[in-house]
Amino acid sequence: MKIDYQEPSKDLLMRIDLHEKYGSANIDVWTNDLLKPQAGMKILDVGCGAGKLCFLFNEYAQGQAEITGGDFSNELLEKAREKNKQTGAKIDFQFLDFNEPFKFADNQFDLCTSAFAIYYASDLNFTFGEAHRVLKEGGRLFVSGPLPENKQMFYEIIKEATNNAPIPPMPGSSRFKGEIYATIEKIFTKTELHKFENHLTFPEVAPFMDYVRASLGEDRRLWTSMFNGKDEYEALVGKIETVAKKWFDRDGKLVMTKVIGGILAVK
Repeated sequence: MKIDYQEPSKDLLMRIDLHEKYGSANIDVWTNDLLKPQAGMKILDVGCGAGKLCFLFNEYAQGQAEITGGDFSNELLEKAREKNKQTGAKIDFQFLDFNEPFKFADNQFDLCTSAFAIYYASDLNFTFGEAHRVLKEGGRLFVSGPLPENKQMFYEIIKEATNNAPIPPMPGSSRFKGEIYATIEKIFTKTELHKFENHLTFPEVAPFMDYVRASLGEDRRLWTSMFNGKDEYEALVGKIETVAKKWFDRDGKLVMTKVIGGILAVK
């Protein structure tokens, strides 16, 4: 399954900021409680982006874990390296394409993670096979991503705005609980699914529309069944904003629930 898509970094960073500003729960606390990264661990974060998970683990392990972050986007890697310098962390950020063989020897890492990224892999058996290969015996894989019930309000508003036009399948929510979980379960010794919910309460329409634009920007190829070019994109955003204002006037707020799955597996 070829997935020719890479999310624009500005959209990704915007959504992360909105999650932190308007959310009721902290996914960082949830992640650390599940994984408890320790001093002396060797950790690989695949699809690390600007390094959010790497810096989280580094802080939790008090700078005593050996952390490598790999990503396909040189723009995001530069952001990660800049923060690395500013904070004095010693994380190794390097280019990594998870559709190609990982450039690490067998049995290297205690923990391999991937947050909201690895489900874009073209060949899940290959990519998770590589993750399995580079983990030590007893090492853990942790993959997080949206579950099918994720952000239902967002999709309901879009459906109302488009007279129930079909929502294009998202690689995360459409693959995570089924295809991805089944692939990991087949390769690893023990696999379990954990669930995280975060209620984003928008006190006005504007930040919700920031989220909308960050989710279906004009260069976001996943949404092109709903618009073709800038004019159609802006027209769609206008329709969504009209419905969002109607919902806000009715309820006094907009509440969107993020429902995230965490697949934790042991080699």
